[in-house]
Amino acid sequence: MSSIKVPPLGESIVEATVSRWLKKEGDAVAVGESLVELETDKITVEVPALEAGVLTSRAKGEGDVVAVGEVLGELSAGAAAPANSGTTEAQKAEARTAETLGAAAAPASEPKVSPAAVRTAAEAGINPADVQGTGRGGVVSKADVIAATSVAAPQASAPRASAPQASVVALSPAEAGSRETREKMSTRRKRIAENLLQSQHATAHLTTFNEIDMTAIMALRERLKERVEKEQGLKLSFMPFFAKAAALALKAFPTVNAQIDGDTIVYKHYVNMGIAVASDAGLVVPNVKDCDQKSVVQIGKDIGAVAKRARDGKLAMDDLTGGTFTITNGGVFGSLVSTPIINYPQVAILGLHKTQDRPVAIDGKVEIRPMMYVALSYDHRIIDGQQAVLFLVRVKELMEDPAAMLVY
Repeated sequence: MSSIKVPPLGESIVEATVSRWLKKEGDAVAVGESLVELETDKITVEVPALEAGVLTSRAKGEGDVVAVGEVLGELSAGAAAPANSGTTEAQKAEARTAETLGAAAAPASEPKVSPAAVRTAAEAGINPADVQGTGRGGVVSKADVIAATSVAAPQASAPRASAPQASVVALSPAEAGSRETREKMSTRRKRIAENLLQSQHATAHLTTFNEIDMTAIMALRERLKERVEKEQGLKLSFMPFFAKAAALALKAFPTVNAQIDGDTIVYKHYVNMGIAVASDAGLVVPNVKDCDQKSVVQIGKDIGAVAKRARDGKLAMDDLTGGTFTITNGGVFGSLVSTPIINYPQVAILGLHKTQDRPVAIDGKVEIRPMMYVALSYDHRIIDGQQAVLFLVRVKELMEDPAAMLVY
């Protein structure tokens, strides 16, 4: 008998929720085959069998909260194992690696489709055999099926990182005569709620506003977008420009990029720029590492890469940890102005909004210009109002005169 335990889930994650069992008690399993699906506040992890055998017991039920290292069930190794499922040391090592990464590898003798992918394909009405696998050894994963479904039905695709679309949650038809329905919060939704409350309670939350004339940056993007797409394969959006401007402003005002550790201020001499992404599963904030060292084009490529991983459900823990500052774009939903909540333990967050034509005074004359309100929410415990205002002014100056980004 061998115990099935909750694997390491990543930095700072100590518990998960049993989302669903993929095998019943008495089912024969092959080495590397997924047994149970765990949901954390950041990612979904499939726990594989380290040995071939029979699932003899399930110690935890669906919906139970489990800690790292806790026993999920018992496996009778080698008992009535499926045919051709002989285990080599290499296969065991591969399964252990898959367990750490949260992705199961199917043995060569089995169809290269994970159980979760089969179930997801059935729900989506597509044939998993038609989906190209990107997992170890060409295994078709749940994420591959989701990605294929998104391609087949663009209207249901997940949002881009630079311009997330509204999350649409399909509710089950209400029972006849029912005026209310109840749905248990997912682990991710509960953790989002906890983090937001913690941010509000643990910080001296304050927001300052400014507005940006988008004329210059829109003209620059229009002039360069075709060439950049042709030469770099990148569809140029405004987000990389804002990320670059924010990174430069953070260098000028390092307290905005700092964190509080007890009675100590920790200054970060690098910028890992978080990009808030809305999805059906909830909010995630993957970050672009060392954003301050990269060009606008490279930042755009990196944002596109983490956006694809978010869309395909393949974000790694490294994508979601280590962020020092966050940008959130409510403008893609039509928000004109808002006060974003700090992504704790960071101390500030930049909120972007809808670009809208408005009359403004230019050299004593009224002109119609594309204007955007921007907001900086900050922790007043270490960031003074002057620093916050000057930071936002620097972002404004860089966006209104993008050539200045080459100087600073």
